[in-house]
Amino acid sequence: MSLSMYEASIPVFLRAFGNLSAILDKGAAFAQAQGMDPSDLIQTRLVADMDPLPAQVQRASDSAKGCAARLAGIEMPSFADNEATFPELQERIARTVAFLKTIQPAQLEGSDTRIVELKLRPEPVKFDGKSYLLGFALPNFFFHVTTAYDILRHKGVPIGKRDYLGLP
Repeated sequence: MSLSMYEASIPVFLRAFGNLSAILDKGAAFAQAQGMDPSDLIQTRLVADMDPLPAQVQRASDSAKGCAARLAGIEMPSFADNEATFPELQERIARTVAFLKTIQPAQLEGSDTRIVELKLRPEPVKFDGKSYLLGFALPNFFFHVTTAYDILRHKGVPIGKRDYLGLP
């Protein structure tokens, strides 16, 4: 049996968000244990021209919900990008997960050939659904999840590969 577009997307996003949520919990606990202002972690960026932690979570959220909506042929929910605390980032993840859980396998049937157009600069880019999922949406999503992990790890939060992968 072949892998469906649903199996290659929604469960992957859900698992990664569970792992990211646990990593954020460890970041908040680390700040508290160290007597740090949590905003010191929240506002961290790896380099000056990279977005800080909240933007990484926001872009991961946007990538996942955008992918699911585009492949399902439905409207993507819009969330304000105003998260500035660990609890607000967790709420963003929870809202994204709640949306992803509304997507049913039947909604993604045939989406491998659906044309997806992204309004990128300097001009729009078109993909078939399979190329969009595997060559754009998943890599973009994991870029932002990984960068969020890297920011916290860089600041000394005791997380490792097992946390990223969600292993006990």
